[in-house]
Amino acid sequence: MKKILIATDKPFSKPAVQAIQDVIKEAGYESVLLEKYSSASEFHKAAADVDAIIIRSDVVDKEVIKAAKNLKIVVRAGAGYDNVDLAAASERGIVVMNTPGQNSNAVAELVFGMLVYLNRGGFDGSSGTELRNKKIGIHAYGYVGRIVALIAKGFGMKVYAHDPFVDRVIIENDGVKWEESAAEMYSKCQYVSLHIPANKQTKETINFELLNSMPEGATLVNTARKEVIHEPSLIKMFEQRDDFRYATDIEPDCKEQLAKYKGRYFATPKKMGAQTAEANLNAGVAAARQIINFLDKGDTTFQVNK
Repeated sequence: MKKILIATDKPFSKPAVQAIQDVIKEAGYESVLLEKYSSASEFHKAAADVDAIIIRSDVVDKEVIKAAKNLKIVVRAGAGYDNVDLAAASERGIVVMNTPGQNSNAVAELVFGMLVYLNRGGFDGSSGTELRNKKIGIHAYGYVGRIVALIAKGFGMKVYAHDPFVDRVIIENDGVKWEESAAEMYSKCQYVSLHIPANKQTKETINFELLNSMPEGATLVNTARKEVIHEPSLIKMFEQRDDFRYATDIEPDCKEQLAKYKGRYFATPKKMGAQTAEANLNAGVAAARQIINFLDKGDTTFQVNK
């Protein structure tokens, strides 16, 4: 009987775990559950004889791949997959997939939760600022970006987007103003919601020049990856512009330096974008079904390595 390991240091919700296990059982496979593990060796031991692994933010590196002798597929329950060593997986002929779109609504809603929190001074009783009639730029118009646009329009905001990989017609058909360059969009928008992946082309590209071009009341929300931010530029923005604000669900490495900017800086203690019952269920069940479709039918839809 084939085994599927659910390895989550930050566990899925209990209903999601049950739903994932039900899908696996119905397919005639065995599920193995590893939650809140305290060491990499625990992960290695659990992976030793499994055919597939479902992870969230857990790291699948060369050591995990080496330990998992029977491993054929890894599915990251979520969009980002920079926590998987794609080269090592490909070298072993292991397929790696993600589950795009399954967490999108949860992430998009968090964007506005953090925006409202900052705009109302952390609910400290002081007069805040409304989102209506303000300009918001969406940097990367994928699954999450499109929902951010929809919600922003519900708030009565003026919505702009930049994404070199999405056709201008798609963006404009959503009632969103297309911007050819990131620089043009940042210079127009008081608010920017960041959704770019972390890769060689994007790492540390959100820098002082880009941020400093934003109008008065510049506010950046990052629910993407901390690696895309040039952190010295982030510190410089806080030092030189009293109006700059930053909210994120990924604590930056420079969090201690930013802690003094309370009211202008907010970060969740852990990555929280996908932390809803619905997102847990959607992404986890999608991951299980993708594994079963691959093992049973050879379906490689959503494969991210070659």
